[in-house]
Amino acid sequence: MPLLRYFAALPRGKLVLWCYLIWYLVTAVALFDPAPSLWLSSAGISLVIGYALRLSVERGAATDRWQRFRLYFMPFAVSSFSSMIKGQPYLLIFPRRLPLLAASIGACLAFIAFVGLCRRLVGPRRAT
Repeated sequence: MPLLRYFAALPRGKLVLWCYLIWYLVTAVALFDPAPSLWLSSAGISLVIGYALRLSVERGAATDRWQRFRLYFMPFAVSSFSSMIKGQPYLLIFPRRLPLLAASIGACLAFIAFVGLCRRLVGPRRAT
């Protein structure tokens, strides 16, 4: 039940971040590249940029563990995403292969519907 309450109280900004994660995961599953260099490079960039981002936001304000996770994960996701789609038929972040585009959009829409269902079951509440 706490998980349903979390999703029911999800603010719009975090809903968008969840959709970014879903889009990334659909792409990662579809275009997975097992090359260790891709993942090690992405991890290295994540550490360097994540630390810099953490320094930039922690001035006077404490960050929670999920925010710290996002500060490190986002550079990892961006780096690995760009490596995975290199040479693929993409327009910006949109795959030109219709099944992959439909899977990405469909997964995001399914998540948004799930959040809406949680709000109906639990009732909307403001995130704390």
